[in-house]
Amino acid sequence: MHYRSREVVQVRRTYDCDVLVIGGGIVGLSTAYAITRAAPGTRVTVLEKEPGPARHQTGRNSGVIHSGVYYRPGSLKARYAVRGAAEMVKFCAEYDIPHAVTGKLIVATTRDELPRLHALAQRGRENGLTVRELGAAQIAEYEPEVEGLAAIHVDTTGICDFTAVARHLARASGAEVRHGARVTRVDRRPERGVAVRTASGDVVRGRVLVNCAGLHCDEIARLTGDEPGVRIVPFRGEYYELARPELVRGLVYPVPDPAFPFLGVHLTRGIDGGVHVGPNAVPALAREGYDRRTVRPRELAATLTWPGSWRLARRHWRYGAGELHRSLSKAAFTRAVRRLLPAVREEDLVPAPAGVRAQAVLRDGTLVDDFLIQESPRAVHVLNAPSPAATASLPIGREVARRALAELAARAR
Repeated sequence: MHYRSREVVQVRRTYDCDVLVIGGGIVGLSTAYAITRAAPGTRVTVLEKEPGPARHQTGRNSGVIHSGVYYRPGSLKARYAVRGAAEMVKFCAEYDIPHAVTGKLIVATTRDELPRLHALAQRGRENGLTVRELGAAQIAEYEPEVEGLAAIHVDTTGICDFTAVARHLARASGAEVRHGARVTRVDRRPERGVAVRTASGDVVRGRVLVNCAGLHCDEIARLTGDEPGVRIVPFRGEYYELARPELVRGLVYPVPDPAFPFLGVHLTRGIDGGVHVGPNAVPALAREGYDRRTVRPRELAATLTWPGSWRLARRHWRYGAGELHRSLSKAAFTRAVRRLLPAVREEDLVPAPAGVRAQAVLRDGTLVDDFLIQESPRAVHVLNAPSPAATASLPIGREVARRALAELAARAR
């Protein structure tokens, strides 16, 4: 939908800012930070609908700084995760943000996983990582309570407080960050600029729009008048906290299914010393559906009427049924954890806050497996930035900033 002059939102030739960023998660704030670093004096305004930063994907994950071992060599995920992990550690150290470089184990527990584990080790080396392959007896060097047939160890994986990173990016960017500013209208005129109306009735005018709206990024793209070609299908990731954290020293992952972007139920010792277990991945009934009771009919209808949702379900129903079973049955979830950690008991798992992954799905049912950034006149849209986007946020922010500044320069001619 493209709002014209008859709408209440109208672009004028006076501007409140040069670049208007929608979304105050870590990607939006990293973009603001990168813009003001690359082009000092550029006026940036960030609109965030929540009362504070990092309330969704940024603040509802396991806090892992991913190494980049999983991602296809040459992809944006691979390049930005490897580069971003090193930069994130440096950023945290420079600004005294809690973090640690712990390394992690990826463990094969069945024979059919062994070829995939070896392929993963090779992929990690292609991405420039140091990967150590371990036999069953060597696993105990890192994790005495973990059992498996073989494992790989990646030493550059770490943990940090991504919410604290987001807060610092907001301060260091010098941008005007407006909280409680939910976008309801967008009027984009290629010859003039962009005007945005918020739910409170405020109108903010900018020369270029950057869409980092995460769970709502496809909706913002359509409000701008662009058809992104994808829809966000939300997947809830349900976590438990381990009541006996002494069972796990660091980070322990299963061998992932290469057909999915999800990493499987894993064990993560966080920066606070607690151990998160999970997540599984089940369809959410709302874009911010952090529990089973949250249902938003309009959002659910948008998911169900997207052809890609049904094609995805038909193609992967067995996988989905397994995830749903583990969601509904704590005993089934515990059995999945015991594959890696035999000592765990059902009573050791204490429910913890869930997260929702903003997963872009194409019309043909394909899960978008890389970061997706699209441009149009006076707009840059970040349309797929789930994990490892927090790890990769500094390079992602620079890339989005580069595109936004190029558009700004082109319009100034």
